[in-house]
Amino acid sequence: MSGKVANPPTRPIMIYDGDCHFCRYWIERWKWFTGERVDYAASQDSEIRTRFPEISAEQFDTSVQLVMPDGQVFSGAEAVFAVLGSRWGIFKRLYQNVSPLRTCSEKTYRFVAEYRTILSKLNRLLAGPHIELPRYGFTFWVFFRGLGLIYLLAFTSLWSQIIPLVGENGIEPAGQYLDAVNQRVTAGNYSALEKYLRVPTLCWWNSSDGFLNALCAAGVVISMFVVAGLLTGPSVVLLWILYLSLAVVCNTWLGFQWDSLLLEVGLIAVFLAPWRVWENPRSPTSPPLIPILILRWLLFRLMFMSGAVKVLSRDPAWADWTALNHHYLTQPLPTTLAWHAHHLPEWFQKASVGGMFFIELIVPFLIFLPRRLRIISIWPMAGLMLLILMTGNYTFFNWITLLLCFAMLDDQALVQIIPMRWRKRFAMHTRSPVDQVTGLRQRFRQGHFVCTIVFLLVVNSVTTEQLLRTFRSNPPEWMGKLSERLAGLRSINSYGLFAVMTKRRPEIIIEGSNDEVAWKPYEFYYKPGDLSLAPHWVAPHQPRLDWQMWFAALGRVQQNPWFINLCVRLLEGEKTVLTLFKDNPFADRPPRFIQASLYEYHFTNPEEREATGNWWKRELLGLYLQPISFRQSSGG
Repeated sequence: MSGKVANPPTRPIMIYDGDCHFCRYWIERWKWFTGERVDYAASQDSEIRTRFPEISAEQFDTSVQLVMPDGQVFSGAEAVFAVLGSRWGIFKRLYQNVSPLRTCSEKTYRFVAEYRTILSKLNRLLAGPHIELPRYGFTFWVFFRGLGLIYLLAFTSLWSQIIPLVGENGIEPAGQYLDAVNQRVTAGNYSALEKYLRVPTLCWWNSSDGFLNALCAAGVVISMFVVAGLLTGPSVVLLWILYLSLAVVCNTWLGFQWDSLLLEVGLIAVFLAPWRVWENPRSPTSPPLIPILILRWLLFRLMFMSGAVKVLSRDPAWADWTALNHHYLTQPLPTTLAWHAHHLPEWFQKASVGGMFFIELIVPFLIFLPRRLRIISIWPMAGLMLLILMTGNYTFFNWITLLLCFAMLDDQALVQIIPMRWRKRFAMHTRSPVDQVTGLRQRFRQGHFVCTIVFLLVVNSVTTEQLLRTFRSNPPEWMGKLSERLAGLRSINSYGLFAVMTKRRPEIIIEGSNDEVAWKPYEFYYKPGDLSLAPHWVAPHQPRLDWQMWFAALGRVQQNPWFINLCVRLLEGEKTVLTLFKDNPFADRPPRFIQASLYEYHFTNPEEREATGNWWKRELLGLYLQPISFRQSSGG
């Protein structure tokens, strides 16, 4: 305490240097934190100096002054802790009772006060000229429209193939999967609650074709609600539940990292979403800060771990920077541009690997730095996603990562990049960060805040456990148990693509025959087969069977029981499964025999492409699956 005043205010008033950019920047943040508990005034205000003559001009110029209702005056670090303590008293008690903290705080404050001109310039450089709190209302209005579109694409894509994949007569029927889970639950003496936690899906009620179609249809309709800004809060909750339900019963087909990423972003969005009937872009709701920070942590993990797993794998292709010599050819579904990228000079491929490592291992750390550096970090990460998007069909993975990059912006930054003619139309009418609410709404906000804090702690615990395991450290036992309990929700995940670069491209060609002499191939829509067909552009749609065939070719048929199921369906002539193929070479009746040949595919070079017109060349490696047929029963 530095003294007392004769004319105290009715509530605390913080007096600061109004000419200092650094001071005004932090005062704006304290205003948000303290709300109406504390008033603020610039020391240059003549009325303030007249009202409090007991505080000298030198005191005003050297440190902040906090005048209390009882007339006491605090200055410097003590005033800062007292202001923060107006909301959470622990700050004030820490200052009063922890002597080392008090000493360190005062020394730090004196250093900042002495060099505040330099710090003000540095702060302006790193955080930008704005002193007000960043606002995110319009940014996240756009974010939710983008999330709704991605959900719409995901559900539409899945709907077009879910019945052949997991329908009643599909390759892996959902009902059979759930029956198998029930048998394991019974054998393991698990409780019903544990069953639902490990395998959380609405398909426990019904797994028929009609119900699967209904889930996809509901996902499409509710996604449109989010795109339109209608009932955004409840809609994102339902979308997460629906996609999780389908991901569980489509375990083989929806086990990709982008499916997990969509579920994780979708769960975080539940804590971000506005609970209003309609979200007006001219007056969007300000989202809470904590879920925004969780989104940033997710983007960091996604990008950084993608680079870290490549380094930790010690794969020679990454170690000698030659991975991109193979990547464009060996990725699951390359695009036409991948053929051209494959033939770029080796020096360019190595330089690209170096740039990728820089973007994945260094740039993500800028996410946690001041505003301008965070915004700068967006562009290289988004650029990398666009390059991947042009050369490979990675469904909606690139789009959802771009959406995460977009969420790093704030309204002030966003208004600078939208076309000039739209700026007035979408003028910033975001609500004030200090939003006073009462009654039932206040209790809802408090409950939401508590749930968000719990969610933050859970996310930090699970992701810390994942990071420790990735870097070959042993996490605490309780972290492992928590991760195991939450694994069924598929919404707090570990990421990292292409840890080991595939250097060959084996391809499975499924063939049918009636005499084991003349074999006809089953052509896929998108997977390489016919040598003359160019690589397709198919993303954001994901042909799930085409993708799974790429993984099957890297292993043995015994490791892929679904592949045998597929061949059985072809022997049966199952019409729904045949819709996954470009054509049916046995349109009149199913073949008597099915086999699978294994080829190694290569891109043709420009000269071969010019001479033959082919995009691919191949050599036979052998049989992946020996000819199979149905046994003849005694009745024929």
